[in-house]
Amino acid sequence: MPKVSAANKITMRTFDVGSITPIQNMTPRKIRALRRREAGSVEVLATLLNVTSTLVEKWERGEAKPHGASLKLLSIVEVKGMEIIV
Repeated sequence: MPKVSAANKITMRTFDVGSITPIQNMTPRKIRALRRREAGSVEVLATLLNVTSTLVEKWERGEAKPHGASLKLLSIVEVKGMEIIV
């Protein structure tokens, strides 16, 4: 039987913290501009972030603020584009 080798385990000793995309402040104007830059509809952005289109609309109007995983994903899209999370 062939020997199976496992991938190297990533630990904090070997993890490059500098390569993490920093979380950015997302104002309503910035969220709208980001979505338009990426030529995505509210529905597409909401689907990619696993939230409702109503919530994205609230972010863009300033009635709610993204947080947690949504804010992290928006920060990644800001730096690397929407294609990175498709």
